[in-house]
Amino acid sequence: MSEYQYYEFQAIDRPLDRAAQDAVRSVSSRARITATSFTNEYNWGDFRGDPRKFMERWFDLHLYLANWRSRRLMMRVPKRLLNLASLDPFLGEIDWVKVWTSGENLIVDILRDEVEIEDHWEDDSGRLAALAPLRSDVLSGDLRVFYLLWLAAVQDESVSDSDAEPLPGIGPLTGALKAFAQFFDIDPDLVQAAAESGTAEAPMSKVDLRGALASIAEDEKTELLLRVVEGDSHVAAELLRRFRKRPASSAPHRTAGALRIRAQEIAEARERAEAERLEKGRRRQAEEAEKARRIRLVALRQRGVAVWREVEVEIQRRNPAGYDRAVSLLLDLQALAAEDGSRGEFGRRLAAIRSAHETKRKFIERLIVLEGEGAA
Repeated sequence: MSEYQYYEFQAIDRPLDRAAQDAVRSVSSRARITATSFTNEYNWGDFRGDPRKFMERWFDLHLYLANWRSRRLMMRVPKRLLNLASLDPFLGEIDWVKVWTSGENLIVDILRDEVEIEDHWEDDSGRLAALAPLRSDVLSGDLRVFYLLWLAAVQDESVSDSDAEPLPGIGPLTGALKAFAQFFDIDPDLVQAAAESGTAEAPMSKVDLRGALASIAEDEKTELLLRVVEGDSHVAAELLRRFRKRPASSAPHRTAGALRIRAQEIAEARERAEAERLEKGRRRQAEEAEKARRIRLVALRQRGVAVWREVEVEIQRRNPAGYDRAVSLLLDLQALAAEDGSRGEFGRRLAAIRSAHETKRKFIERLIVLEGEGAA
């Protein structure tokens, strides 16, 4: 199996200036580099940079995958918008997620090996774009992506049955959350079980948002506008974080054991549904085959002895197609004989054909099958 590695970095909050682009170019002469991205694929060799340093200095998101079943997602967020302590209930002792502080930022590094991934590689350029909304969600206070990491630990059986989920569910799932679960191969049945409970954020109408903004003190409004003018891209996230309210939920926090049981129920229901679908398809095919057989037998009965002459013509072709056609006709004639009560006559004709063509080994081999079905 040939080697394949894919690296992509995105700069969201601050585009790379010329000096930064030159710095990252020194790491790779083949990479596709823009003011907001660095992308490269490797079928031989390796990335000569340090993804951790890239994130600390220049980028806000990083995605990596390799065809030896490794997948990685890194996210840099301002630490004032993500409290490190708030991640403890989600991450616990998960050893494949690292979080550290770099200046004013917090960097989350998710590196998961032994991920079940496709053997056929296609264009991976859209993968990070599908996951990018998760960073905006985190900035605005939505921590459900970290719940999915906890759920992966449940899948890995590193969470005990008695441990409670860190949120009362994660429903309804967004496209980005679904993409994250798929990227890291988190059990879809567990994900579905977790998503059966949850409280969606209540969207604010323009009227409510206008009223909330009007309630901000004038001096604070001025500071916020100044930050916008200076290029601070997090002002909107901070305001949404301040104003957005989740509806109160009375749903209890389920245990990991309860989620495992529910996931098993979901899996069994899916398997039953698939078995029923296959059985329904099998019955439909059988009905269609029987209908076609009846039409064929009616036509054969109308043709009478001419069918036996056609059998001889097909045998005389002395090729596999002719032998197959001859045996197919004999099978239908056998069925007609059973319906008409003329099995004795059919047996005598078949014996005569066997005797006349006993030197045709391949044809005789096919007759054995027919004679076996007749005996059955």
